[in-house]
Amino acid sequence: METVVSGIRSTGKLHLGNYYGAIQNFVKMQHEYNCYFFIADLHSLTTHPTPGDLHGNVKHVLVEYLAAGIDPEQSTIYIQSDVPEVSELYLYLNMNAYLGELERATSFKDKVRANPDNVNAGLLTYPVLMAADILIHKAIKVPVGKDQEQHLEMARTFGNRFNRLYNNEYFPEPYAFSFGESLIKIPGLDGKGKMGKSEGEANAVYLSDSPEVIRKKVMRAVTDSGPTSENQEKPQEIQNLFDLMKVVSTPDTHDHFNDLYNKMQIRYGDLKKQLAEDMVIATTPIREKINDIAANSDYLRKVAQHGADKARESAQRTIKEVRELIGFRNF
Repeated sequence: METVVSGIRSTGKLHLGNYYGAIQNFVKMQHEYNCYFFIADLHSLTTHPTPGDLHGNVKHVLVEYLAAGIDPEQSTIYIQSDVPEVSELYLYLNMNAYLGELERATSFKDKVRANPDNVNAGLLTYPVLMAADILIHKAIKVPVGKDQEQHLEMARTFGNRFNRLYNNEYFPEPYAFSFGESLIKIPGLDGKGKMGKSEGEANAVYLSDSPEVIRKKVMRAVTDSGPTSENQEKPQEIQNLFDLMKVVSTPDTHDHFNDLYNKMQIRYGDLKKQLAEDMVIATTPIREKINDIAANSDYLRKVAQHGADKARESAQRTIKEVRELIGFRNF
């Protein structure tokens, strides 16, 4: 069975884009592949979270993973820092990662421009830690978006470089796992690109948002003054609302408002009220699970420990073999 690795930063709450775009596919994958899903709390240290923030964020993401359908018995779900072998492999890979190639990484250059006063070493070597996350389990498939494809290419570079240096085809080449037609792209509420936290809190509807918050966010979604001719092409901000409706509403509901738009009879207030209620209905079962799981500290503790044990079993095997290849020996 092929191994799949995927992670989510511990600073991120799951929104509709995560859920419909990737998480639902993860739920399917866990029955077909040997899946490792981790919460990337080490990666988050580049942004200097406080201890309270870090722990709370990790718990929040763990709860939402479980509520969204990741089964800790079917998959290995763990917290990155609970597997110290990841940090050890990160160290070994860093010894063969070069300054020039790290500085050329697109994400690093973007972060430097955005945060010139926080250019730390962890930010520079972020792709190496990501490579360690993947290679520690000798993963073959990695579900990534377009923005992470360069990091995946670097993971292949570091793995192949290790293989050449120690004359052993030890690490397999990981490649991007594509969901193909099943990957749904969820637009944001700002009328521009995809839904995401980086675009601002108001752009995304989170799985943990209350019905009141969802209604307020949707009613503030960007619209225009309305169509000026029948059957005209929808501008992007309006098309986004209809695309969201395709995901959370019934086909009849979508078609009803689409007909009103084409006849120049659309009232955006009615459209957004309907969309908000359909979002509330779609998220209610997950939100209820989030609340139930978050209140069960014993269960969360057991899930985290179980995941750490399973992940470390794989990671310890890799580190033992890597140390032998490098030449470390016990006296």
